[in-house]
Amino acid sequence: MLVLGIESSCDETGIALYDSATGLLSHALHSQVAMHAEYGGVVPELASRDHIRRVVPLLRDALAQGKRSLEEVDAVAYTRGPGLAGALLVGCAFAEALALAIDKPTIPVHHLEGHLLSPLLSATPPTFPFVALLVSGGHTQLMRVTGVGEYELLGETLDDAAGEAFDKSAKLLGLPYPGGALLSKLAEAGAPGVYELPRPMLHSGDLSFSFSGLKTAVLTLVREHADDMTDTFKADAARAFQEAIVEVLVKKSLKAMKQTGLKQLVVAGGVGANRQLRATLDDEARRKRFSVFYPELEFCTDNGAMIALAGCLRLQAGTPAKAAGSFAIQPRWPLSELLR
Repeated sequence: MLVLGIESSCDETGIALYDSATGLLSHALHSQVAMHAEYGGVVPELASRDHIRRVVPLLRDALAQGKRSLEEVDAVAYTRGPGLAGALLVGCAFAEALALAIDKPTIPVHHLEGHLLSPLLSATPPTFPFVALLVSGGHTQLMRVTGVGEYELLGETLDDAAGEAFDKSAKLLGLPYPGGALLSKLAEAGAPGVYELPRPMLHSGDLSFSFSGLKTAVLTLVREHADDMTDTFKADAARAFQEAIVEVLVKKSLKAMKQTGLKQLVVAGGVGANRQLRATLDDEARRKRFSVFYPELEFCTDNGAMIALAGCLRLQAGTPAKAAGSFAIQPRWPLSELLR
C-alpha cells in the first residue's frame, strides 16, 4: 500500500510517500521560519498563502525522490486538524482534489497522532504497547499506547505546555523567533545551579503538568536583572529554565512507566529534540532498565512523513478510507476524541 501524506497545519509544508512494505520512500519539507521571523511569530494569512505556493513543487520532489508516479498512490492522507484554519484548508483541499483527480480515497489524520506514531519511522522502532510522552507545540501529554487508535490518556498539562513555556520564556529573555530552539541552544552555554526555578506539580502525585508558573518565575527573574541582562545571565537563566522543565518531564514519565508497568517509553514532538531531555532520559533508561525511543531529529518538527505513516497504519488497522471530494477541517480537534 502506497500512501501520500500531506501536512500543512501551521508553518511547515510537508509531503511524503510511505510504502507499507518497504517504509518511507521520500519526504519533502519547506519551513516558513525565515518568513515569519520578521514578525516575531506565525502570521496565519501568510502561512496559508505560502502553503499554496509550496504544495505542488514539494509533491513533485517527493514523487521524484520516491521514484513513484501519482497513479501508483493507493490513498492520500492529510492533516485534518488541529491547526490554523487557513493552513489546514490548503492541505485538505489539495489532498481531496488530488485524490479525486486520480480516483483514490483519502484519510484525514489527527496531527498529534502523527507525532505520536512518528518514532515508528526510526530504524529501531518501538513495539506496542508503550508509554508516550507527547511534547509538541501547545501539547504536553502522557499516554499509554496499546496500538494504532488505542490510546489512554494518563496525564496532560493544565495550562501552558512545555513548548509554549519554552517559546514564551525565550521571548522574555529577548531571544528572536523561533525562541524555543534558541533557548535550548543557549542553555548549553549556561552554568548549572546559578538560579533555582520551581518544578511545577513535580510532587502532585498524579501525571498532570503545569508550566505557566515556571514562565512567571522566569519573568520575575528577568525583572530582577533588568539592569544586568548580560549574555551570561541569559545563558544561566536558560539553563535553569531548561533544567526545571526536563526534571518535571522526566519524573512524570518515570512515574507513568511505573504506574503502567511498561518497559518502553516513546518521546515525540518538537521538545523531543531537546538534547538535555534526551540525555537525561537515556541515563534513566540505563539505570532503570527500560527502553526509550525518539523520532529522528528531522521528524520532530511537523512533516509529511508522520502523516503518511499515520494514514497507512490507520488503513491497515481497519479505519475506512473515504471517497475523495468532500471534506471538513477541524482547527480545534481534541485528541480525546481518539482515545478509547
